[in-house]
Amino acid sequence: MEFSVMCKTRHVLTLVGSALNIVLSFIVFCFLDILDFVLCFVYKVLDFCIESEWKNPSSGSYSAATLDGSGKIIVSEQGETESEVVYLTSTKFQLEEISDTLYSRPSFVTEVSNQLKKLTFDTITITKSTEKKKPTRSTITINSTIVKLLQGRMIGQYLYPITRWSDCDCQFCNSWTYSTKRTLFVKSDGPKDQAKEDVVFIHGFVSSSAFWTETLFPKFSSKAKSIYRLLAVDLLGFGRSPKPNDSLYTLREHVDMIEKWVLEGYGVRSFHIVAHSLGCILALAIAVKHPESVKSLTLLAPPYYPVPKGESATQYVMRRVAPRRVWPPMAFCASVGSWYQYIARTISLVLCKNHRLWDFLIKIITGNRIRTFLLEGFIRHTHIASWHTLHNVIFGTSGKLDRYLDVIRDRLSCEVTVFHGEDDEVIPLECSYNVQRRIPRARVKVVENKDHITIVVGRQKEFARELEEIWKKSTKN
Repeated sequence: MEFSVMCKTRHVLTLVGSALNIVLSFIVFCFLDILDFVLCFVYKVLDFCIESEWKNPSSGSYSAATLDGSGKIIVSEQGETESEVVYLTSTKFQLEEISDTLYSRPSFVTEVSNQLKKLTFDTITITKSTEKKKPTRSTITINSTIVKLLQGRMIGQYLYPITRWSDCDCQFCNSWTYSTKRTLFVKSDGPKDQAKEDVVFIHGFVSSSAFWTETLFPKFSSKAKSIYRLLAVDLLGFGRSPKPNDSLYTLREHVDMIEKWVLEGYGVRSFHIVAHSLGCILALAIAVKHPESVKSLTLLAPPYYPVPKGESATQYVMRRVAPRRVWPPMAFCASVGSWYQYIARTISLVLCKNHRLWDFLIKIITGNRIRTFLLEGFIRHTHIASWHTLHNVIFGTSGKLDRYLDVIRDRLSCEVTVFHGEDDEVIPLECSYNVQRRIPRARVKVVENKDHITIVVGRQKEFARELEEIWKKSTKN
């Protein structure tokens, strides 16, 4: 009897908590919608005053773009009668690389309204017309700023200065501008010339190569370092790698840079891949392009969300990653960072532009007793790099991951091992099991009492041994 009362009480409290979460979320995110709208114009004015150039906000106005088979995009702003013709090469390829979440993010009220309509009208009758339709040109909705950014990129022009006023201008963040080559920063360890095999480490979102070099690299055995050359890369836009403001930070750009400056630059032929979070998507893309070279694939917390039929892959995954709820806190942070471009830019302005101040304050507070490599990786990037990478890679590739996983299942014979922290609140555990369902031979290891970061940090010695066993087994096979 007492147990039954406790269960009922818990059930009631759960319902009340869920209701409060929904109500508070509605109030908070309606306010954030308004705030982001206001900040959009604030930054537009500031950009003009400081850089003497108007910039169309990529979440403000929208346009209709028509692809006409001749390699042209005809753009018409809302409210305008005349169209602007933009000539591009490889138009279809370029547009497919851009996630629609960059320019199609409905307000919270609109989203709630759409959900209510789905609940009310759960049965929709579709009537097929028997009349022959005239062939029409394919039309998509796209922001004209994206088209102009593509145009500038194709002809090699910068739409922004190398460093925007809201980005950090310190020597560390801009060291790449002193070189004529935009080479990715790569930290290597182990034999330089006679390595039997290489291991490529790819970090996650708003992180850097220090995630590996400050944790795992010192823990590998001397035997492993005599056999394997360890290569940890700073992705384009992060850490010490180039942060060009004319880049779209698409999946293809990230992969091309890794191929050019890691695989080709270091003469990598046979290699293992270890990737974390966002890096798992890049790892899958690289493995698909180099099926004969990849010896093992180790994924940590891969963000793989199978998309239901009939759903827009990009929009579905964005809502899974960022559900626009105030609770739990991680969901709230992800939602703010994913849905609100100008609030995110403000956060970047406070944290990233002033990272030297935060470094100094942390050293003062802690007496310089702790290493801050995780914080350094988190705040040493630009808003353009983080915003476009988030949308074009994590959300934009959601429709491609099924194919990538199928290729790895059917064409690659390499070991596939997936690690996931039991307490991971950033990427749910189900994502790793989703990978296993797609690749039955994949081995999933759930690490108890570990989250998205502590799956490596804090257990680096143990994880180093596990990696060495994976590489050793893969070499024998």
